[in-house]
Amino acid sequence: MGKIISVVNQKGGVGKTTTAVNLVSGIGMLGKKVLLVDADPQGNSTSGYGINKKDVAFSSYELFIGEAKVSQTIIKTGFKNVDIVPASIDLAAAEVDLINIEHREAQLKTALSPVREQYDYIFIDCPPSLGLITINALNASDTVLVPIQCEYFALEGLSQLMASVRQVKRLYNPTIEIEGIVLTMYDARLNLTSQVVNEIKKYFANKLFKTAIPRAVRLSEAPSYGQPIQYYDKRSKGADAYNALAKEFLKRNRRI
Repeated sequence: MGKIISVVNQKGGVGKTTTAVNLVSGIGMLGKKVLLVDADPQGNSTSGYGINKKDVAFSSYELFIGEAKVSQTIIKTGFKNVDIVPASIDLAAAEVDLINIEHREAQLKTALSPVREQYDYIFIDCPPSLGLITINALNASDTVLVPIQCEYFALEGLSQLMASVRQVKRLYNPTIEIEGIVLTMYDARLNLTSQVVNEIKKYFANKLFKTAIPRAVRLSEAPSYGQPIQYYDKRSKGADAYNALAKEFLKRNRRI
């Protein structure tokens, strides 16, 4: 049965979608079959895989509100072993539409269950908020992956996020755990970076991935070409970092 991982941070601009797109690509290149669910109304994961949101017949919105089966929403990408459930602009209305649905917090979990056997891993790219969409994702997930930018306010956001995960664990999903924390936009030359790393190690040492993602121009460019970094520029330091993260992720999961 495929493991489901939510990629979550309620703060925008921390490299959440960049991590979802490129980690999934790296895992696919290592031979694992992966599904990426774009649950962010901005739809950047969808664009990052070269899919035009306007051309999508069924999206994650229809999945959330029960108007489409997951099999109707899945698109095979042109990238090795990666399928995607795309997002559309309609997803912005899902928070409101879900309010009137019974068992609204479990819609995504129920929707994904028919395809869990078909994938090694299912990643959910969550919106930068802790509303009903993210609660659905956490309820559906086995673990949570947290990309965190190396800056002071990131630590404050991390403690809020952990509180939300504990609440979901208590109310809906008693087995959810933290997959790990990934440092993004890493610059070893800055004093602040080492201070943030030391603080995270104090509380989450065993959850922090050894691989850190550097600031890199090529990582910023790749989405506009509709390609993960490994296909846009396989020799870039961004590609090296996400390939290393994919290997570390799989090694951890083999051990488990």
